[in-house]
Amino acid sequence: MNNKTSSTRGNRQRATALDKQRDQRRVRIIIGAAVVGVVVIALVLALVLGSNDEESAPATTLAPSDTEQVVRLATSVQAAALDTVGNGDATNGPAKYPGTPITKDGLPELLYVGAEYCPFCAAERWSMVIALSRFGTFENLGVSRSASNDVYPNTPTFTFYGSTYTSEYLAFTPVETATNEPNGSGGYKPLQELTDAQTAVVQETGASGIPFLSFGGKYLISGATYDPGVLKGLTALEVARALGDVDSAVGRSILGAANGITAAICGMTGNQPAAVCESAGVQAAAKIINA
Repeated sequence: MNNKTSSTRGNRQRATALDKQRDQRRVRIIIGAAVVGVVVIALVLALVLGSNDEESAPATTLAPSDTEQVVRLATSVQAAALDTVGNGDATNGPAKYPGTPITKDGLPELLYVGAEYCPFCAAERWSMVIALSRFGTFENLGVSRSASNDVYPNTPTFTFYGSTYTSEYLAFTPVETATNEPNGSGGYKPLQELTDAQTAVVQETGASGIPFLSFGGKYLISGATYDPGVLKGLTALEVARALGDVDSAVGRSILGAANGITAAICGMTGNQPAAVCESAGVQAAAKIINA
């Protein structure tokens, strides 16, 4: 083999090697571009989906510390304020209803049926929380609002969903049937369902509105017991702070309704505890609901 042939073969081998290197670089570039494209697409999707989730979630208007303050103020209203208000501006209070007694775990049961979108339920929960806190304790009580597209929109309130209540005097069973989020077809997203036994309790009364409260089958509330309009334009923290003002429309409405609910609960518990059931505010409300 002469030197010219050997040189030609060497040149071909070097050219082939260079071609392979170029091909490998092209493959690496293509793969890198594809990876970058996938990452970009994933980030865009995450932003879009995250934005949609954020829009569909209920608005949070209170910081955790403010939520704690709202709950604390509503669950620790002074007895003197309740006694001063008496029945206050409450209307449509508990009515006597000699229905089938309902109990749970050996205690008389207060059954509540409502919905998070409902502004009348939103108003009533303030009075319920105050009254029930005189007989027991709440845990994980949440702050919420009524629907933004209903009458009395965005009424500040609590939600009983996810909360627990402990008392030696009564059992409290709350059922929130729907959220405050529209379902896209004119209604609201479902939350909790009534059991057959709970449905029977409601049907026995013939009531059709919410909020619905059955006090052990002895008293009944169907509808708010004060005007939700007094809460218009207020935040939950503003309402909670106004509970101590017995001359305000908020204080006279919510505390007056709370005394009526307390009086109905006392009718379930055999007027226990006496310190609560014999208080001046509760006795004033009891005269009206038992008239």
